[in-house]
Amino acid sequence: MTQHYPDIRFFVDGQWTLGNPAVTTFQNVVNPADETVLGRLPVANATITDAAIAAAHAAQKAWRDTSPARRAEVVQRASQLLRERAATIAALSSLEMGTPVKDTRNYALRAADIVEWDAAEARRLYGYVTPSEPGLRQMVVPEPVGPVAAFAPWNAPVLTPCRKIGSALAAGCTIIIKAAEETPACAMAVVQAFADAGAPPGTVNLLFGNPAQVSEQLITAPQIRMVTFTGSVPIGKHLAQLAAREMKPVLMELGGHAPVLICEDADIEQAVTRCAPSKFRNGGQACIAPTRFFVHASVYEHFASAFVSAAKAFRIGDPFAEGVEIGPLANPRRLNAIEALVRDAAARGARVLCGGHRLDRPGYFFAPTVLADIPSDARVLSEEPFGPVACLIRYTDEEQAVAQANALPYGLAGYVFTRDAARADRLSRALECGAVAINHLVVSTSGIPFGGVKESGIGREGGAQGVRSYTVDKTITHSHI
Repeated sequence: MTQHYPDIRFFVDGQWTLGNPAVTTFQNVVNPADETVLGRLPVANATITDAAIAAAHAAQKAWRDTSPARRAEVVQRASQLLRERAATIAALSSLEMGTPVKDTRNYALRAADIVEWDAAEARRLYGYVTPSEPGLRQMVVPEPVGPVAAFAPWNAPVLTPCRKIGSALAAGCTIIIKAAEETPACAMAVVQAFADAGAPPGTVNLLFGNPAQVSEQLITAPQIRMVTFTGSVPIGKHLAQLAAREMKPVLMELGGHAPVLICEDADIEQAVTRCAPSKFRNGGQACIAPTRFFVHASVYEHFASAFVSAAKAFRIGDPFAEGVEIGPLANPRRLNAIEALVRDAAARGARVLCGGHRLDRPGYFFAPTVLADIPSDARVLSEEPFGPVACLIRYTDEEQAVAQANALPYGLAGYVFTRDAARADRLSRALECGAVAINHLVVSTSGIPFGGVKESGIGREGGAQGVRSYTVDKTITHSHI
């Protein structure tokens, strides 16, 4: 299916631009489903990055002083435009990511929901008055933190930019978003929606380029007051260190290696029906994807057999083809990484119940893979796979299973399948995760906070906490004497 692909541009101070074409360099954007070149991506240099910083800084005061009602109006209008353009945005996402278009449309609509929630929160950034001595008034007032440097990943190329832009604008902050080089057209479509909704020039700016160069320039610029990043733990740590040297707050949503506890009383058919699509959707390239399945010995064989059958049944192929459920991985880096993890596990004695290999066709396709009897020293048990690999682990002792689930430095999402309410309560408190779901796999919606503990992140996105993350509390004391 032929899709139109736009000319990629930066967005700085309300204008689409290539910067200075005489010095701007380019790199290819590749379709992961067939490895053809979609277009050329301009690579930001120091000059265009400085221009974006200056634009965000110049627009900050006026946007900060814009009434909450007006800010809410702009962000609400952006959510409406995102819904109206969902089909177009979904097609771009499928071209760039390879995710089936039926899924990318749902992701685009979820992103619009998040932006709509942020719009309403713009009107609810309440302060408070504290009790004090007679003649003294003590107030705490939330104020926008200032210009934000935001870094978005390729695996959620619509949802993550929307989450960051919507929250920042609702709070009264301007923003520069450095989107992923694999998925630039998605980011352009998102930014265009905010611009068309009435976001003034300079409030939203968009860059692409060398991640190390752009991130260091943005984070060390004195005009930038906050850093937000969604991505891997190693890069998150690096950016947090850069921000710490400048004493700038950070909002980090980092990697995961989500445990799933399948208890002896679980509804196995329900667990498989819900877990298998969630595991392999988006090629398994999701930080909250269920990955380490701790299955009670009494139901292990039943679960393993049903899960493997489900994995083998998925239709893999062209993201625009009818009925396709799984597309390619996003880039050859992920393909090589997944192959190396599976090879390492098999070499150490793990059983490959299904998959475990690339597909012999153009594109970055890897078969849905299920591993069992995995030795504890296999890399796949400690390194986030971020791909279509499920690890089955047999357990008999609940306390030991929880200890093993909590043993990693990750702590983003966790899942429990049980029919026992007391057990559900006990395990939801025992798992060291920022979010736990019982008998389903939904841990992130527009109205609830989302983020990790341990090395999986700092702060929360979504819900009331998400917009609040872009504010600082100012204390004002007023004497009447």
